[in-house]
Amino acid sequence: MINVKAAVFVGPELPLEIRELQIDSEPGPNEVLVRIAASGVCHSDLHALDGEWATPAPLVLGHEGAGVVVAVGSEVDDLEVDDHVILSWTPSCQKCEFCVSGRPVLCQLANETAYQHVFFDGRPRLRDGDQGVKSFLAVGSFGDHAMVPASAAIKIRKDAPLAQAALVGCAVTTGIGAVVNTARVEPGSTVLVVGCGGVGLNVVQGARLAGARQIIVADVSEEKLELGRRFGATHTVNSREVDLVSAVHELTDGRGVDYAFEAIGLPVTIEACYEATSRGGTTVVVGQVADGVKISIDPFVMSDQEKRLIGSNYGSSRQSIDFPRIIDLYLEGRVDLDSMVTARIPLEGVNEAFDEMRSGRGIRTVIEY
Repeated sequence: MINVKAAVFVGPELPLEIRELQIDSEPGPNEVLVRIAASGVCHSDLHALDGEWATPAPLVLGHEGAGVVVAVGSEVDDLEVDDHVILSWTPSCQKCEFCVSGRPVLCQLANETAYQHVFFDGRPRLRDGDQGVKSFLAVGSFGDHAMVPASAAIKIRKDAPLAQAALVGCAVTTGIGAVVNTARVEPGSTVLVVGCGGVGLNVVQGARLAGARQIIVADVSEEKLELGRRFGATHTVNSREVDLVSAVHELTDGRGVDYAFEAIGLPVTIEACYEATSRGGTTVVVGQVADGVKISIDPFVMSDQEKRLIGSNYGSSRQSIDFPRIIDLYLEGRVDLDSMVTARIPLEGVNEAFDEMRSGRGIRTVIEY
């Protein structure tokens, strides 16, 4: 057994507690033990912390992590000690119809277990004395070590800084992937992105990579809109001051956009995105919406104008391919990860990081171990 210093969720709307937990030093046959170097503080963690998502306690939060492999299971043949890896919160079982067909984010087994914050065998790997402690989305990167399925540890090149690489584990892949994998935005297209948080800014980067000729960003914060421009937006709309749909139609000569991406997770902005698209346009729901929330869409308009409304989970990514590819794009200067990191903190500062997130300041706080 080894000791793990971790930030533990003990209940909704309560501060995380820094505890010393235990974990086996020997991974299972298809598992790896990773020393976490860095973890992003993501809005999904906040949803759990604030009680917006039903989350069991005790549990180690964090799912946007990167680190170094320190031990590998007996049946793992594609990873070895000292490999640098990014952690995926949707491990692939590599057997179900979705994994076999190249859609691992829809893995049937992972969706039954990772969202219960346990491994494929239904058990947690961390302990606090005699009590089992679950890991958020089977990752738990708010701890200095994590045991994960081997398919959740994606090898990357060693010259990539791990603080930036950690963000590829969620926000970056979710945003860029929504554009290039889910929507498959074509060069010369017009794009609307609603929400300039960590995910939305990466939707902007994805649209720029895809060759969109017009990228409109909308937010209620002038600071966030300026960030949108820095990441590649051509136009900004402060939706606190003007009607979003009217502003988009004005910017597109009354036509609307080819693609609209909602990166907040609110019914009103999903509906606005849909109204802002042109005939034949596509609206992509990227933001995490609370369970049970409904939206109102006119089905006649959908059929008459051939509009599409689709969802994007984790950027429809194939993590084993997309994570290393995004790292390559970063090191080539085509994707900006450096500007994403707006604060670096020790684990003990995690509760203050969530306060900053609630205030809307910054893009990504990174915990460094």
